[in-house]
Amino acid sequence: MEKRRLGRTDLHVSSLSLGTMTFGEQNTEAEGHAQMDMALEHGVTLFDAAELYPTPPKAETQGRTEEIIGSWIKARGNRDKIVLATKMVGRSANTWFRDGGVTANLSRANVEEAVDKNLKRLQTDYIDLYQIHWPDRAVPGFGSNPTIWQAPKPVADEVPIEETLSALADQVKAGKIRHIGLSNESPWGTMTWLAAAERLGLPRVVSIQNAYSLVNRTYEVGLAEIGLREDVGLLAYSALAQGYLTGKYRDGALPAGARKTLFDRLNRYEKPGAEEAINAYLDLAAELGIASSQLAIAFARSRSFMTSVILGATSLAQLEHDLASLEVTITPEIEKKITAIFQKHGSPCP
Repeated sequence: MEKRRLGRTDLHVSSLSLGTMTFGEQNTEAEGHAQMDMALEHGVTLFDAAELYPTPPKAETQGRTEEIIGSWIKARGNRDKIVLATKMVGRSANTWFRDGGVTANLSRANVEEAVDKNLKRLQTDYIDLYQIHWPDRAVPGFGSNPTIWQAPKPVADEVPIEETLSALADQVKAGKIRHIGLSNESPWGTMTWLAAAERLGLPRVVSIQNAYSLVNRTYEVGLAEIGLREDVGLLAYSALAQGYLTGKYRDGALPAGARKTLFDRLNRYEKPGAEEAINAYLDLAAELGIASSQLAIAFARSRSFMTSVILGATSLAQLEHDLASLEVTITPEIEKKITAIFQKHGSPCP
């Protein structure tokens, strides 16, 4: 497993990492432990969580994923062998994240409460990478728009990025977190975080966790150059387009136990033009004699701006299959074929 430097830090993380958002909903504690065992055995060192998880978000399950990771760390005694990443929510109307039933935002008080709760659930005294799950300001996100950008209604009491960064910097000073990352962030937002760090002499963000896949390459529009020039590494989620690039939903199929079958929350990958683009990549994989999921992961992993591709699985067989994508190489010939499809279909799932 190749290791890649995380931003400008002294941490090097595996080029494939393990996402855990199914732990506590689609996966039991024992199944989550087994996945983490397998990932570590295969050289995965970066494990990604969030206070929101598992998904879909619910008050009665919120935080369960971190608790499962925490019980694994305690049982295995292997905290020093992994790079642990988690997140706090951005602005949210949900009232179950904070004490007192208040809505969440990215104020100093929210940062302090969130970090302490993350640490308690994870049963650790420090977090290697602490990420803002989404911005405090009003921005389009999670495929909510029919286009790449659609101006939302501004938030009246928007928390300044400087306040959030200052609060996180204090958590770094206290030794509770080591490094700061972003998620679901825009080019403007990323540069504003970096500029604030330079202006105020505070820690700079080292990573950004955004969606990136064969059918959603919007990261390349503005963020790719920022990532490369500013050393803000991409941690890509949904490289398999939430399962669509595996082919399991082709022609309207609804496999038992699959996320769409259970929750029907995958509209980001069901927009006009998406089916045609997805099928083109599935057909290409068949033509090449490569499993479509392995082709999709290998493509994401091969990008010059990629630090780590986050894998998500609900079974050990799925995880082992995805880890085998390390054996797939995106040759110039395959790249040319992928480019031809992209030029025809673009990014239908922003």
